[in-house]
Parts: sequence; structure tokens; C-alpha cells
Amino acid sequence: MTEKPAVSVDGLSLKYRLYKERNDALKTALLRGRRAVYEDFWALDDVSFEVPTGSTFGLIGNNGAGKSTLLKVLSRILYPDKGSFTANGRMAALLEVGSGFHPELSGRENIFLNGSILGMSRKEITRKFDEIVDFSGVSKFIDQPVKNYSSGMYVRLGFSVAINVDPDILVVDEVLSVGDAAFKAKCANKFVDFKKAGKTVILVTHSMTSLQSMCDQAAWINQGKLVTVGDAKTVIADYKKSVDESK
Repeated sequence: MTEKPAVSVDGLSLKYRLYKERNDALKTALLRGRRAVYEDFWALDDVSFEVPTGSTFGLIGNNGAGKSTLLKVLSRILYPDKGSFTANGRMAALLEVGSGFHPELSGRENIFLNGSILGMSRKEITRKFDEIVDFSGVSKFIDQPVKNYSSGMYVRLGFSVAINVDPDILVVDEVLSVGDAAFKAKCANKFVDFKKAGKTVILVTHSMTSLQSMCDQAAWINQGKLVTVGDAKTVIADYKKSVDESK
């Protein structure tokens, strides 16, 4: 019997409404009873693919292609206008620096806050607390407000909480590019451990080197549409060829 895919994406479409007027002019127009002038921009347009269970799956494309929007849909931060997706297993996401953190709270308090948002019980967080702090490397600052953290410290703590949720599916955006070399190496090792354990990673990064070394499957998205999906090396080669030809 064939194993179910970790994630199945079926006809996902999501639009943003782009207004032609500036905020102040828009408010004036609405107050006077005039209809606002806008156009619909489809950030995702009928996107369908499957992420095999146990794979490291990369999303590639130029800036504004819709990759981060897609990750936010998969993480249930945004909801599509059309289509649907199914995730088979527990999912954790690290999408942007400081996501799920309250700047006025300490690192310690934010571990419990972020952990609970990701579905961990207080007992589970308490049991894993030392491991989370140790992996993040921010123990000296754990009782300081995170508003005083550098972007790298934010990412290290956020990633450490996310991986200790012990998800079946980990969704990671470009944020890991903020960390230093030592932390990137720790993350790469963690991804290897995830793969050995049969878990799935979906990531967005502009580093073609990272994608080639880490991913076995990839999807190329351009202007909200799926161009191709399949073996990572083939998809990356097609993407690079397209970029070179457009120069």
C-alpha cells in the first residue's frame, strides 16, 4: 500500500485586493460613499502538488512568486479563496523572525507562549525547556525581553521551539538565512535527523546551494502559478536555465 503524501495541495488560489488610492484618499472616498477603485491580484493561482512523506521539499521562484504566501496557507495563517490542502501529521512552522513571540515578554515566557501556539502542553514544554534553550544558545538572555534580541537570536529560539514540538511536518521560510554559520550547521544536522526519522520538511530559501544539498523534491512557482514539480535537481536546473535566459 502506497504511503499517503505528507501534504496534498489541490487547486489553491488566493487573491489580494490592491487599491488604486492611498490610504487617506481611500478613507475619504469611502466616507463620501464612493466605491473604491481596486484590482484583484492572484498571489496563488490554481496550485496543485503533493509533498511525499519523509521528503525535504523545496519551494523555488523569484521574489513575489507566491512561495511565502503558500507557506502561510499551509500554516493556516492565510486562508485560500479557492482550493484546499490536507496535511497528514502534526505540523510546525517557522515563517518569519519573531513570529509567535511577544516582544515585551522574556525568552522564557515566549517559549511557553510559542510552544502552546504550536500545540504543546505546558507539561511538555516544561519537560523540553532545557533542551530548547540549549539548542538555541541564548541561555544568558533567556530572562530578557525578546525585543532586545538580535534577529539571529530570535530565529535560533523560534527554530528551537518549532523542532521540539516534534512535528511530522516542519515548514520553514527564508528566516534561517539570518543565523550564523554554526547555527546553520546545527539546523542542517537537524534536518538530516528529521529525514532519518521519516519526517517531512518544506522550506523556502533563495540559496540554490542549500536547496540542491538538502532537497530531494521541489516545486517551482512563478507569478502564483505552478511551473513544475518533481526531482529537486531537475526542477532547480530548469529554474536556473529560465533565469539565465531572461537576463
